[in-house]
Amino acid sequence: MATMQRLLRPAPRALAYSTPLRTISARFQPRFTTRQYATEPPKPEEREPIRLLSEVDARGRQLPAKVTTEDYSPTYKFFAWLRLGLGLVLMTALAYDMITGEVKADDPREHLEPSTLAERDVLAKRESGITPTSSMRLRMEAFIKEQQQDIVRELEKIDGKRFKVDNWDRAEGGGGISCVLQDGNVFEKAGVNISIVYGNLPRAAVQRMRVNHKALDADVESLPFFAAGLSLVLHPNNPMAATVHLNYRYFETANADGTTNTWWFGGGTDLTPSYLFDEDAIHFHRTIKDACDKHDKSYYPRFKKWCDEYFSVKHRNESRGVGGIFFDDLDESEKDQENLFAYVQDCLKSFLPAYLPLIEKRKDMPFTEVEKQWQQLRRGRYVEFNLVHDRGTSFGLNTPGARVESILMSLPLTARWQYMHEPEKGSREERLVSILREPREWV
Repeated sequence: MATMQRLLRPAPRALAYSTPLRTISARFQPRFTTRQYATEPPKPEEREPIRLLSEVDARGRQLPAKVTTEDYSPTYKFFAWLRLGLGLVLMTALAYDMITGEVKADDPREHLEPSTLAERDVLAKRESGITPTSSMRLRMEAFIKEQQQDIVRELEKIDGKRFKVDNWDRAEGGGGISCVLQDGNVFEKAGVNISIVYGNLPRAAVQRMRVNHKALDADVESLPFFAAGLSLVLHPNNPMAATVHLNYRYFETANADGTTNTWWFGGGTDLTPSYLFDEDAIHFHRTIKDACDKHDKSYYPRFKKWCDEYFSVKHRNESRGVGGIFFDDLDESEKDQENLFAYVQDCLKSFLPAYLPLIEKRKDMPFTEVEKQWQQLRRGRYVEFNLVHDRGTSFGLNTPGARVESILMSLPLTARWQYMHEPEKGSREERLVSILREPREWV
């Protein structure tokens, strides 16, 4: 019975006075709800106002009041109009350039392109690395860096001491790596250097180079150039072990747009003993000849003769040593660039097999103080040639921004000049001088 009475009881008055709902959005749930079970209907001032969809967010929260231009300060309005005006000017200028093809001198787009040969090569290495299709400049740089590491590693095995490695940069572009060992167990001084040089040849230098390279423009005031090379000089402690020199290089001049104007290869290697062992000279020359013959059988006799003539201490009327090979200015008139690059690679790679057996055989031989003094006198002749006659030393010292320490690395740590010295008749010293005055064929 009680249950029946509850079911028949009339509904609360609140149901008759429920607050009407307005559907604002299917996603919007109103924050106000029907006041159920209230004894009195809600008063009008207690009801939440009905808001437009644009005045609330997805959760029904009231959005902040809109800001109009009247709410901004005069300073803010001024700079806003100024930015708008500058933007219109810039867009008009860009549109004009696109239509006419003209670019103003101060257009920032021109600074995106590399302006020098050095900058172009840096960008090329960053974007693509060095590949078989890279420019000869980059390929030569990569090759001599690789060979420097190989040679230094082998020489350190022989000496037992480490080379000092000195990395340096040039403000004009490029730089180099100088590897030098002094007061070693085997070598009194040894240097294995590479240099990567960018710069501008002055008009006078261009005129001198035109003797061998007619393609150079004689009317330019300056010409961008690139030079890369590996230079090596080893001065052993033991006077029975020969000094050796090597240099292989690539030179290129460029047009204003970075394209190649002229190019050529140069280089060579030569042996300078204080005490001559014929078998050493024969081995050294035969190894070099084998490298030359792989490319052209005329190369060795031709470049051997050139070496004897070039490494001549003219004021002493004698050669610096027993020779090797020397060549310069090998360009398209000789062979194409790829063939000449391959030739230079084989010559440089032949150095270790040509020299290492000699130094291994002689480095521990006994010697006297008199023989040591003779070695010092022969080193004096070496210094005379390098400072008076060598074109590479002269070019390096006269290049703007030259690194003098690296250029003079070829000089021995010690040398001797003795007034009016003459070797004893019939001695080994006299035989060496007689051969230096009349170079001979070794193979």
